[in-house]
Amino acid sequence: GDLRSVLITSVLNLEQLEVDLFRCAGRHHWVPATQRLFGGQIVGQALVAAAHAVSRDEQVHSLHCYFVRTGDPKVPVLYEVERTRTGKSFSVRSVKAIQHGQPIFTCQASFQLSQRSPVQHQFTMPTVPPPEELLTQEELIQKFLQNPNVAEGYRKRLTKIQAQDVPIDIKPVNPPDIFSSEPQEAKQLFWVRARGYIGETDMKVHCCVAAYISDYAFLGTALLPHRQYRIKFMVSLDHSMWFHAPFRADHWMLYECESPWAGGCRGLVQGRLWRRDGGLAVTCAQEGVIRVEQTPNQSKL
Repeated sequence: GDLRSVLITSVLNLEQLEVDLFRCAGRHHWVPATQRLFGGQIVGQALVAAAHAVSRDEQVHSLHCYFVRTGDPKVPVLYEVERTRTGKSFSVRSVKAIQHGQPIFTCQASFQLSQRSPVQHQFTMPTVPPPEELLTQEELIQKFLQNPNVAEGYRKRLTKIQAQDVPIDIKPVNPPDIFSSEPQEAKQLFWVRARGYIGETDMKVHCCVAAYISDYAFLGTALLPHRQYRIKFMVSLDHSMWFHAPFRADHWMLYECESPWAGGCRGLVQGRLWRRDGGLAVTCAQEGVIRVEQTPNQSKL
């Protein structure tokens, strides 16, 4: 059936208050356990606001964002758009997200009219099992909960995660052993897509949805080599995306995430969203603050 994605009908839906001034019209659909507003929602909504200020023929090719204050999930967000530049081929729009009278987020998005060029190349998509052969994140949690030896506190945490209403379908390719604190390579692969139907529409819509998806579990890649530590505080500082080729955000895409560096209470992560046909659709990068307890974790069993 044509069940519209909640990302389109609610999460990324903005109410226009005035020319280049918007307010999030839907509820904050999913709020992380930290009770901070999900960064991917702010990025996606900011791109929606910026897209309102360009012509239909211009498509976003990049965005660069800074998270400057914690987002409050209890109140709406206002988005102010500045038409920084409108050129013959490229246009730049600056967006400021405001809560409680203060900016919580700034973003610059650049849009381009379609242009052809013989200069083309890309990396090769990793070879992985197709999504049909893998379990969803919810199915993996259910499998872990069947283990009678799981500590009660961890069982409650898994149950809470399972109950979250995340508007994304996720299938990890190599899910980590959640009962182990052994360091792992700072790399993870997911099949991801928006829940529900979006369909053939303006490519900017799919880019806004991809912006939402791109922030989910992204920074956690930097923690895989340090699983013996308990997280005290983790929050995104900045987020950048480059859009390369058309894609459908409601079709399965492979999200390849890796962390080349961490230090100084910060971690850097890079990501690539691949279409199933091997085309590189999006490249992402993010840095975040990561603070951990110095005492290693206890066993989860």
